[in-house]
Amino acid sequence: MRAIESEKPVDERICFDPLARRFAGTVPFVLIRLLAGYGERRTRGALTFIVCRCRCFDDYLKEYLQSGTGQVVILGAGLDSRAYRDELLQEAVRIFEVDHPATQARKIERVKKVVGSFPANLDYVPVDFSNETLDKLLACGFDKSLKTLFVWEGVTYYLDAEAVDSTLAWVRTSAAAGSSIIFDYQYLPAMVEPRKRNFAYAVLSRLSGERRAFGIAKGGIADFLTARGFTHVVEANARELERLYCTGSNQGRTVAETYAIVHAEVGERGRA
Repeated sequence: MRAIESEKPVDERICFDPLARRFAGTVPFVLIRLLAGYGERRTRGALTFIVCRCRCFDDYLKEYLQSGTGQVVILGAGLDSRAYRDELLQEAVRIFEVDHPATQARKIERVKKVVGSFPANLDYVPVDFSNETLDKLLACGFDKSLKTLFVWEGVTYYLDAEAVDSTLAWVRTSAAAGSSIIFDYQYLPAMVEPRKRNFAYAVLSRLSGERRAFGIAKGGIADFLTARGFTHVVEANARELERLYCTGSNQGRTVAETYAIVHAEVGERGRA
């Protein structure tokens, strides 16, 4: 979806990822482009949410880099291309990409083909959560004293509640005060909606090998994160994303109401 959006003219696209087309590969790109219109109708704006999410994360990243952050950690990096794009290449920050070893190995091969070299400020951190924890970041040089941004895009849906809690707990106890995390999530009632006739969802799930597992009740994100020691919780729901990004030639595009984005800061250790 990032690749499809990025091919549009400048005044018609919501997000821009110049590497997405080459990272995606020809077959997935063509297949998703064929299904995009149908998928957008059936999901009532889920695909527009994806491109608004990309733009929202990019905007927050740019804003946060200006606040003196020293590290960026991309959790469940997949084919995220930010480490290879100007917004991070031009900054004096250290970047960590965290992912499952097998997924990361495929990513590294793709980077070799598409980019040709690896940024000097990037470290790959393979973590198999069946027998490892995010403590592996520390072994790879993560500095607990530096203000850090954790980017967690398109991941929480596929984790169980315990995995989400353990990740947030690690961020809360290991990152410097004033660090921040941004992630997207699905509202809890949407998890139980019947999807037997949703062909687009079935195809995408089969391609990715992933099934939805986690959600948070609508209106509950502030309490959820505050209880876990985070502060300055700010949510962007569907209406807010439409206000920000569905403007001009994109006015009238609908963002699915079942998703939201949130960012929050790490409070002082020992204090909620």
